[in-house]
Formats: sequence, C-alpha cells, structure tokens
Amino acid sequence: MLTKEEFNHRWSSLHNDAPIKGIVAGWLKISYRFGLISTLLRISPNVLTILGLVSAAMTALTATSWWAIFFLVFSLFCDGIDGSVAIFQNRESAWGATLDSVVDRISEAFWLYALYVIGVPAWLAITLWSVAAFQEYARAKLGSLNIKQLGVVTPAERPVRASFLFITLIMYQLSIPGIVFVCIGFLAIQIVSFILVVRFARSQLR
Repeated sequence: MLTKEEFNHRWSSLHNDAPIKGIVAGWLKISYRFGLISTLLRISPNVLTILGLVSAAMTALTATSWWAIFFLVFSLFCDGIDGSVAIFQNRESAWGATLDSVVDRISEAFWLYALYVIGVPAWLAITLWSVAAFQEYARAKLGSLNIKQLGVVTPAERPVRASFLFITLIMYQLSIPGIVFVCIGFLAIQIVSFILVVRFARSQLR
C-alpha cells in the first residue's frame, strides 16, 4: 500500500512533475483517502470512470430537477478520483487513460444536452461542446507528438466548464432569467481558450 509521500510523488511524475501545493495538495489528500476506501471496497478506477459516465447521463435525464445538480457533482467527483485511485492501486494503464479521456468527452455531451433540456438552443449547446472537444483534441494531439509540457492553462478548463453547467442548472431551478446570455458569454470564453491552446501548439511545433 502506498504511503502519502509515495502517492504524491507518483502523481507528480505522471503530471510532468507538477508541484504539489495549494489546492492540488488539498485535493490529493482527499484522493489518497478515497484511494484507500476504494481499495478496501475493491472498487477499480475503471468502475469509477463508468460511474462518472452514468452520473453524467443521469444529469441529462434529470436536468429539470434538483437531482441534476447532485448527479453533476457526483460525476465530477468520480472523474476527479479515478486517476488517483489508479495510482493508489498501482493500476495505471494506457487503456485506463484512454477510457477516461473518451468518457470525459461523452460526459460533457450529456452535460450540454442537459442545457438543451432546460431551454438552451440546440445550436448553442452543440457549439459549446464542439469547441471544448476541439480544445481537448488539440491537447491530445500534442501528447501524441511527444510534447510533454503542461501547456497553457485556459479560462475554460474542464472544471470551469462543469462549474458553468452547475451555475446554469441553479439558475434554472431558481427561475433566474438570462441562461442563454450566460451560455453565449461562456462560449466566447471557450473560443478564447481554444485559441490559446492553438497558439501554444503552434509555438511547440514550429
């Protein structure tokens, strides 16, 4: 069984020697504990990945109720700890990483379908998903070309995209107007984020 120090070291090495401090350090403490719990309960990281996908689907299916917010948070939680559980259990694999990446894209499709369910125009929900997918594809392509640097951190990373959906679902439940305008504003932020990733890719591939 990994000690906290061994766990942190392995996590850092898998994330291009990222420093463990601040929010990251706090999150890894939580991940370590749930890694221990998952190991005792014999829950594999891939099971957590699939649970995250199912929860994302439930977010879409319950979009008009308060349950959608619960399922969104649970989906994010599973997505956040599956990789850490894999480290804790010494079960990191290329298959697990691929499954996690594919599930992330499908989960975000469910999240944005939830926007459509609560009244956001289909073209806007589809465009939001597409721009996010383009950004993540560009990053994945850089990885396949052996670009190992962390790259640019954009204003619309996946946790921010999830937070945006969380806000819109709260607005819907509280009957706060302006959801479509919020979506348009966030689309602008996503486009800027995509441009930043493309500029970073260009600087690395010249």
